Amino acid sequence: MDIFEYERNKIKEKQSPLASRLRPKRLEDFIGQDHIMGKEKLLYRAIQADKLSSLIFYGPPGTGKTTLAKIIANTTKSDFISINATTSGKQDVVVAIEKAKENLGGYGKKTILFIDEIHRFNKTQQDTLLPHVEDGTVILIGATTENPYFEVNKALISRSLVFELKALEKKDIECIIDRALYSEEGYKAFKADITEDAKSFLADISSGDARVALNAIELAVLTTQRATDGYIHIDLDTMEECVQKRALNYDKDGDNHYDTISAFIKSMRGSDPDAAVYYMARMLYAGEDPKFIARRIMICASEDVGNADPNALLVANAAMNAVINIGLPECRINLAQAAIYTACAPKSNAVITAIDEAFEDVKHQKVTLPNFLRDAHYPGAKELGHGKGYIYPHDYEGNYYPTDYLPQELKGRKYYRPTTNGKEKEISEKLKTLETIKNKNKGTSKKCY
Repeated sequence: MDIFEYERNKIKEKQSPLASRLRPKRLEDFIGQDHIMGKEKLLYRAIQADKLSSLIFYGPPGTGKTTLAKIIANTTKSDFISINATTSGKQDVVVAIEKAKENLGGYGKKTILFIDEIHRFNKTQQDTLLPHVEDGTVILIGATTENPYFEVNKALISRSLVFELKALEKKDIECIIDRALYSEEGYKAFKADITEDAKSFLADISSGDARVALNAIELAVLTTQRATDGYIHIDLDTMEECVQKRALNYDKDGDNHYDTISAFIKSMRGSDPDAAVYYMARMLYAGEDPKFIARRIMICASEDVGNADPNALLVANAAMNAVINIGLPECRINLAQAAIYTACAPKSNAVITAIDEAFEDVKHQKVTLPNFLRDAHYPGAKELGHGKGYIYPHDYEGNYYPTDYLPQELKGRKYYRPTTNGKEKEISEKLKTLETIKNKNKGTSKKCY
């Protein structure tokens, strides 16, 4: 590096965005991801000991994938080569591999090849890496926002440890905000501070993305006039303006959270799709976890729709998969579709009524299982009379043989009482038909052959 390049790098470092300047360089400074970066966890210990195998970091933007790679670069004794798949091609990979061979053969030194946005490489580009990862020429570290099991060569996946980074928790974002304002690398020299409600709002609105929070802090500090006391005060109004988003009275741990989710569920139960979409939008806008919303829709699909429209649960489950595989902002569409479908579906609470009443009998009623229903497959079971008298329904017309399956103590008990709404009307008529057959023809059904 000549003197001019050195000066360029110094100037670039001073003028680089806050998110870049504040990127941790040491393992001890990394914030969040305790499930993989706790001091007793495998990844933390492997980085600290400089004993890495090939890795894939997978998670949403701003969660620390590239930061972890930079920390590894500062920690390892191996040569570290970094490329970005959005701006690099096969030739860049070939050059990196040749350098790695030279390091290994000439100096006995390992090479770590970090590929950011690895999912951007096509199959041919990824295949170029495979033999060199396999024979240990390079240790691969890939970072991706996409599910690697869909986007990365399966052979590369099988030779790598996959670590999922999750959206940062609110407390982690607040810690990063404090570091941005009060550390030497941040804006300590600017004498800036932030109110608690502004910090809480920004931590919520960042949706677990540290980069979003830091960009907002940078804009706030650089555009806010200094007060007469010599400080730059960042309040809620300033923060709203910087992120171009209005703060809602929505505390994810407080009453408003429960009030809004209650309104959302009751709107779906009450068949009002417009209200359901509004309350869902309100939650998403305030930074609610979309998986929490998807879980509520799945519950409503069984509790309030049930077998009146069994497809409601399938749609709700598909929305949850979309949340996991797509994420925000796009998955808001899938959630809206599921909420609207559930709200518009015919309603029945017969399923939850059935399971709750059955639970009550299980808790309070002592019963004996009928012998003919007991397992007769193990040695000695038949001698005990297990399975004796069981009649296989598929041997009879309509695949049905009139039999009481409940224990004798609960004979005649009805847990599932379908409504006449939607699909349950058909179910109700079917059960009535079977009941009529049972009452009139018990023991006289004809075999179907």
